[in-house]
Amino acid sequence: MVPLRDENPTYSKSYVTYGLIGLNIAIFLFEIGLSSQALELFFDRWAVVPAQLTASFQGSGPNPVQEWFTLISSQFLHGGFLHLGGNMLYLWVFGNNIEDRLGKVKFIIFYLGCGILAALTQWFFEPGSSVPTVGASGAIAGVMGAYILRFPKARILTLIPLFFFITTIRIPALFFLGFWFVQQALYGIASLGADAQMGTGGIAYWAHAGGFVFGIVLGPLLGLFSEE
Repeated sequence: MVPLRDENPTYSKSYVTYGLIGLNIAIFLFEIGLSSQALELFFDRWAVVPAQLTASFQGSGPNPVQEWFTLISSQFLHGGFLHLGGNMLYLWVFGNNIEDRLGKVKFIIFYLGCGILAALTQWFFEPGSSVPTVGASGAIAGVMGAYILRFPKARILTLIPLFFFITTIRIPALFFLGFWFVQQALYGIASLGADAQMGTGGIAYWAHAGGFVFGIVLGPLLGLFSEE
């Protein structure tokens, strides 16, 4: 299932959402201009490397502050065109309404906060991994968690492949996002003990599930249901 747009009419001038999309695209364009060796070094420095983060928490890392900053910087790195495209599509579909409800400043805090907590969720399950973890998926999962809480009845225009045919249907957000969350949680359970992080062809399912849950928690705390 691929979301195309939502049917909820409460749109505003979503400058932060579009700015985040533009920044992610700009950094990805920088990435693809690097050599393979330079890109590896770039990811090693700016992506979350769980083993290095663990060392920084234990006080044995070379630069703890830089390692902690990767919890933010990794949110703007992507491992390929499909990785970037999928994330930006979900951010475009769901981000504007959450930005509208929270306001621009709170939305930035919410987005980055969900991304940080999502990365820490993945780290909790793979603290010794040396594989860099990258992507905006955790932060966007937080946006989706807030969306299902605030707009459960909104209709999502969704692309559905049926064998050799493709059709579109409108699915309530409660079912679309609920199914997505259950899927991520089940994949996360199945991936325990295996490398499930971006960089080896895997996906950080626990970051997705964690971001979604923290989005549900943080959204109301930052005013998701407040009326202007």
